[in-house]
Amino acid sequence: MADLAPLILRIAVPSPLRRLFDYLVPEAMAENSSQASLQPGCRVTVNFGRREVNGLIIERAATSEFALDKLKPISQLIDSEPLLPSSLFKLFIWASRYYQHPIGDALFSTLPILLRKGELPPAQGQRCWQLSTFGKGLGPDSLKQARKQRALVDLLQAEGIVSDERLAETFSRAILKQLEQKTLIEPIFQAPPAIALEKLLKQNPLSLYSSQQVAMDAIDLHSFNCSLLDGITGSGKTEVYLQSIEKVLRYGRQALVLIPEISLTPQTEKRFRDRFNVPIVTLHSGLTDKQRLNAWMQARDGTAKIIMGTRSAIFTPLQAPGLIILDEEHDQSYKQQEGFRYSARDLAVIRAQQENIPIILGSATPSLESLNNCHKGRYQHLILSTRAGNAVQPDWKVIDLKTERSDSGIAATTLTAIGDTLKNNHQVLVFLNRRGYAPAMLCHQCGWTAECKSCDSRLTVHRARSRLICHHCDYQQRIPQQCPCCLSRQLVAAGEGTERSEAFLQRCFPGTKVLRVDRDSTRKKGAMQEVFDTADSGQPCILIGTQMLAKGHHFENVTLVAVLDADSGLFSPDFRGHERMGQLLTQVAGRSGRGDAPGRVFVQTHQPDHPLLEMLITRGYGYFAEQLIPQRQLTQLPPFRHMAVIRAESNRADEAEAFLRLARKIAESLVPATPELSYLGPLPAIMEKRAGRFRYLLQVEADQRGALQSLLSAVAVQLENHKDSRRVRWSIDVDPQEL
Repeated sequence: MADLAPLILRIAVPSPLRRLFDYLVPEAMAENSSQASLQPGCRVTVNFGRREVNGLIIERAATSEFALDKLKPISQLIDSEPLLPSSLFKLFIWASRYYQHPIGDALFSTLPILLRKGELPPAQGQRCWQLSTFGKGLGPDSLKQARKQRALVDLLQAEGIVSDERLAETFSRAILKQLEQKTLIEPIFQAPPAIALEKLLKQNPLSLYSSQQVAMDAIDLHSFNCSLLDGITGSGKTEVYLQSIEKVLRYGRQALVLIPEISLTPQTEKRFRDRFNVPIVTLHSGLTDKQRLNAWMQARDGTAKIIMGTRSAIFTPLQAPGLIILDEEHDQSYKQQEGFRYSARDLAVIRAQQENIPIILGSATPSLESLNNCHKGRYQHLILSTRAGNAVQPDWKVIDLKTERSDSGIAATTLTAIGDTLKNNHQVLVFLNRRGYAPAMLCHQCGWTAECKSCDSRLTVHRARSRLICHHCDYQQRIPQQCPCCLSRQLVAAGEGTERSEAFLQRCFPGTKVLRVDRDSTRKKGAMQEVFDTADSGQPCILIGTQMLAKGHHFENVTLVAVLDADSGLFSPDFRGHERMGQLLTQVAGRSGRGDAPGRVFVQTHQPDHPLLEMLITRGYGYFAEQLIPQRQLTQLPPFRHMAVIRAESNRADEAEAFLRLARKIAESLVPATPELSYLGPLPAIMEKRAGRFRYLLQVEADQRGALQSLLSAVAVQLENHKDSRRVRWSIDVDPQEL
């Protein structure tokens, strides 16, 4: 009998190399394994260099470019079937190639950490408890000294199987653990009972007003289509989401809901749990590894009907996908800025297309990319132009800081308005996108400023912690008592941060609760929930914070929003600076007047007559964005041209720059610069030095996406094989959001 041809597997391993690796399947393993266990998407353990690593099967092959006696055998087959449905596995591979990231590193970064480490997926279903064989034979006089243990045993004797959730209402985890250790009870996993359609909702849906109903009717929930739900703040976008999800659940499918920030999760999750009587899981960085894996598995096996999460949740497998919703689609946090630099928003659209399901992109301030896709007919543009219920759009007032006296960044007029609002038993939101006490410390005598030794950045004063901190590399030092240059003690904290403004407001309004919301104040567990609880109570208070306060929160009793510094976005070196300024100001202004009382927005600026600021305030974001689109087209910047950035960083500036000169030389040898494809750089990044490393970039732009991708793929291979690639850290960023 002729020998069977050896089976070769192409494996992706977590490494910086942009290629797959061929391994042999041992004859005994091939005979003992089922066909499903050697398919793409199954994990294996392989010998890689001098270590054992876990890899993913990408494809099976009959031949290899290497001699068979040079190929190593796989060491272990971990999975008996693929971890992912084939459609999602193909999306992962496509994403790694489109974003020009090493395939093994990209694929493994999309899996829960415990699966990357080789753990087997846990048993799924609803965890329940029953008496063991030993427990069933327990006499009536047993456990007399442990009354709670006896009560739990009696319950299981009476009912047979009881859910973990129900037992937890009466008995502590310690009781369960003690009985399990005595082998009197044992866990089993059962599929949760199906929710009857008539019991799907805990609350009845709200009545839709005309624009919401038009939007609902326009969304086809049975096939792929992309809808941009463009609704002003407070217009009821979430109700459209909820009613779309209800329809999908009634069809027996699942819904995936993406939100931009972990801080939004509790409020959004509560809204969904209050409405639906179905299992809901959340996926975000605040979960433990075990919690994340369990949530991931519940989504994969169909137990969870609604899956919510931040950026990486786009990679969650679904048993019966029915709808993807991406809230605040304009938010730049959907773009991963390190490592595998994918865009969750763009991948969500590709995934919906592959799964043949609808996707809703929602925002009060849509990105120019999405608006342009509406202009081209790729997305349908659904507009909600009025606020839901009795709420009306807030009134804007511009405060000219050139003529107004101010203290701690707060103008006298603004301070008076804050006092009047509190007297009327309403709440105030103060927005300042700078955390800390002051953005700089300087010497009044000689002009010395405290600068980070590792970054091109000043150190920020954090008075509550008595530290100077770099917000880019987290370098810290104690606040000095005297100037290190002239030994003067006249050190000044210059400028305003949230900490300083908080202290000033607390002095001005000593009987009012002032809550600061920034990355420093919300590190403590439950801090964000305290903010929500205080705001929901309706008691007069002042919320002061950074852009964490601007994203999607619903504060019904806030009637005054004060923007302390509207100028930073007007002079940004980034070509998206004006767009982001418009989005941020509109979003934070939208927190005002969401209840029955009318709202006001005070905008403090040194540029009250700036045409863009005036346009935004008088005509609104929609008109503002439509005026920016022709400017982008004229300058041939995204979304009218496709862009990628090759980045390099080194502890020597000349090495980073030289590497990108090499990259440009390679690229130009493959495709010389033309009007259709151009190069810019190497140039230093906007912040050249960060965390002790000098950062440079090479910008590549093309009219055609395919031409750009083809060039990047070829350049990446040559750069990876070049000896100089080991001297620098380098990466390719496709569709960059930051320069």
